[in-house]
Order: sequence, then C-alpha cells, then structure tokens
Amino acid sequence: MNGRNFIYFIKEGIKGIFVHGFMSFAAVSVIVACLIITGTFSLVVMNVNVLIDRVEDENEILAFVDDSLDDTEALALVTEIAAVPNVASATFVTRDEALDEWAATLPEDYRDMMLTGITSADLRHRYVIKTEDLSRAEETAAEIAEIDGVEVQFDPRLSDATLSMQNVIRIVSYILAVILFIVSMFMIANTVKLATFDRREEIGIMKIVGATNSFIRWPFVIQGALLGLVGGAIAFFVQWGIYNYACNLMLNYVGLEMLGDELISFGSIAIRMLLIFIGVGFTVGVLGGSLTIRKFMRV
Repeated sequence: MNGRNFIYFIKEGIKGIFVHGFMSFAAVSVIVACLIITGTFSLVVMNVNVLIDRVEDENEILAFVDDSLDDTEALALVTEIAAVPNVASATFVTRDEALDEWAATLPEDYRDMMLTGITSADLRHRYVIKTEDLSRAEETAAEIAEIDGVEVQFDPRLSDATLSMQNVIRIVSYILAVILFIVSMFMIANTVKLATFDRREEIGIMKIVGATNSFIRWPFVIQGALLGLVGGAIAFFVQWGIYNYACNLMLNYVGLEMLGDELISFGSIAIRMLLIFIGVGFTVGVLGGSLTIRKFMRV
C-alpha cells in the first residue's frame, strides 16, 4: 500500500461515514453505550475487588493461647504456626493489646461503663493469622488447631461468601463483555453493510476492471475503524464524567463516607481505560467492516 492509495482509502472511508450519517451515528451510539455499560460494570467490579481484598485482610484466623503457658512458651508457638502451609503471617497479641483493641471498637460515650470490672487478665494471649490463599483458610485453621497449646476460632462462612462473590462477579463480567462485544460488532457490520449494498454496482465495476480485493476492502475497513475509534473516545470521556458523578453521590450520601478511601480514583486508571476503550472500539470497527465486506466481494 503506497501513500497515495492510503490517502484514497482514508477519504473513501470518511465519505462512507457521512453518506450514511444516520447509521453511522447509530453505530457510534451503540458502541458508546456498550462501552459505557461494560466500563461501568468493570469499574464496579474493580471497586468490589478492592472491598473484597479488604474483607480478605480482615478475614483472620484467631488462635488463642492456653492459659497454662507462660509468655515465653506462648511466644515460642509462632514457629509452629508459621510452619503451617498457607500461613502468610502470624502476629502475637498480648492480653493488654487485645483489651486496648477491643476498647477502641466500643462507643466512646459508653466505653468506661462497658469496661467496668474487665481487666486484661480476663483475656488470653492470641495469634492473629493471615492466609495466603483464602480458599484454603478452613483447611489451614484445622491444621493450626492440631498444634498443642492453642484454641482456634475461625468462621468459614465469611471466606465462603467472599469467594462465591468473586466467582459470580468474574462469570457475569465475562458474559457481559462477550455479549456487548457481539452487539457492537453487529451494529458496525450493519452500517458497513448498508454502505456496501449501495455501492455494490461500483464494487462490481471495480472488480471487472481488475481492482484487487484488498483495494476494494480497505475503505470499508477504515470506515469501521474510524467509527470504532470515535465511539471509544466519546465513551471514555462520558465514562469519566459518570464515574466521578457517581462517586461524589456515594461519598455525600449518609453512611457511605467511609468508602472514600476505598474507591478507585478514575485518574489513576485513566490511561489504561482510554487505551482499552480505544482498542476495543477499533477492534470492533475493523472486524465489523472486514467481515461484512467479504460477502460482497463475490462478483
């Protein structure tokens, strides 16, 4: 492909967009809508994953040390606990530290009253254990429970619910992405198909005079690519506005201010989102244009 032909292909591709302006507008609108829906869902998934990671961090195994062990013996248990497969960390928490942590969770107005008569001696030394793989947390808790001198406290329901949520989100996101990709490509294909149908006689003449398939195909491919690029760019900026607006609503809503530090900033992922939107739009456009023109090349 020389420079002159490339300029011709670009001109013909742009001409095809404006000749069928309404269908081009419809195709771009569908691409924008599909990308925004997919992007919104992806952003929700990303934020949910952040919250799930937080839940995973808080999903700890507690191993209470037997009161019969002195401080030295209690500290020595860390070696056995750390040797258990899937244990990422084991933090020793003394009675005094446990009391302070519990007191910090109590309402300040009622803290003194609720702590009346309670001392650190009423509590036990403990180990706060984090796992590497949450799906094996129950198995890990059972192995720790076999160590002499500790009593394990672990509720597997939270980890099971977290893993189930992750699996559901992953499956739904894959299905939605495939459906929206197909819909977008279908609309692009229809737009190019209409333009191709109106020019079928011209294509026939070009074939008769010896034009190659690639020479005929390129303007339609470029038309689809341009529609996809425009749709991807528009969708990116619309997505940015919608996301920031939604975040502001959530942060200003009573009871959701706590999410402020957890929500992902769009600016931190803007470049990646732009590349994805542009890339998906371009891919959908090229495939839509390429696959449609093939059936009209048989003259």
